[in-house]
Amino acid sequence: MADRIVFEGELDLQHMNFVTALSARDLYLDPLIDRAAADENIVITGADVSTGGRLGEFKRNYPERFIEVGIAEADQVGVSAGLALEGKTVYLQGFGPFLALRALDQVHTDLAYQNLPVRIINTHAGLTSGGGPTHYNLMDIGVMRMLPNMLDIVPADAKQCIKVIEATFDYPGPICIRIARGAEPLVYTTDDYEFEVGKGITALDGTDVTVIGCGSTVAFAVSAANGLAEEGISVRVIDMHTIKPLDKELILKCAEETGAIVTAEDHLIDGGLGSAVAETLADAGVGIPFKRLAIDNSEFPPLGDSYELFAHFGYDPEGIKKAVREVLAKK
Repeated sequence: MADRIVFEGELDLQHMNFVTALSARDLYLDPLIDRAAADENIVITGADVSTGGRLGEFKRNYPERFIEVGIAEADQVGVSAGLALEGKTVYLQGFGPFLALRALDQVHTDLAYQNLPVRIINTHAGLTSGGGPTHYNLMDIGVMRMLPNMLDIVPADAKQCIKVIEATFDYPGPICIRIARGAEPLVYTTDDYEFEVGKGITALDGTDVTVIGCGSTVAFAVSAANGLAEEGISVRVIDMHTIKPLDKELILKCAEETGAIVTAEDHLIDGGLGSAVAETLADAGVGIPFKRLAIDNSEFPPLGDSYELFAHFGYDPEGIKKAVREVLAKK
């Protein structure tokens, strides 16, 4: 990649000093509000969601197309499925842990089985909810990528979430779009890069090792790569925004060209991005130094600030640096 498209320098997570931080929960609505002016079939459903910001604007502009069901996620999925069967394109915004677990039967049978155009806006990704073990969203990637017909997308930052919405306006089936509770660092310094569902992005090129991230960990990987460059280590960073369908060709290309891979994700270590990459390497018979960074599933994560917990579980920028050095030592 000739031109650098990501930020320079390192993130200071301890002092919340980001290059720029924006919230996907607000920005994903920008293209919807614009599109809804000409497309009366766009509908949003919510389950006890705040209607401030851009969501409130959508509700004010199109009150008949915003449906709040209350604290009843299973009902929300059923209502969304019914609307889709009547020709609507539904954006179902809700708390990820409840959509992936409490309402899984409805997501499985009402949405995936019937292959309906409902877009799950899966908020509070990973540990970002700050609500403790009952409200952490830790299993959703593993759950959603196993459902037939379901696309599973994890935008790297808020502006990329806009690209996801625009790229999937006319997709005929269900999609799960995973975003954080609040603002996160922007990875890209320009919007002028190609985005395609199912095709990972080489956010930063490198030759010694590849770090594959999704969501917030792409920013952490870029920060780590920037720091490691000062040690003479060349790190390739892959933004694997689409978990399903997975860009297996890119994974195998990185394995061949860099000879070592680290994955990083804000999710349980089993079933998510790291597992998907490991399956790809194993199926292809590729044996290289490989390490997964994620949340250990030996116990539930404690209550705490998300950035402190990222460091605790080792997939913050410093944890990624450590893992890179470990896999390089095995090459």
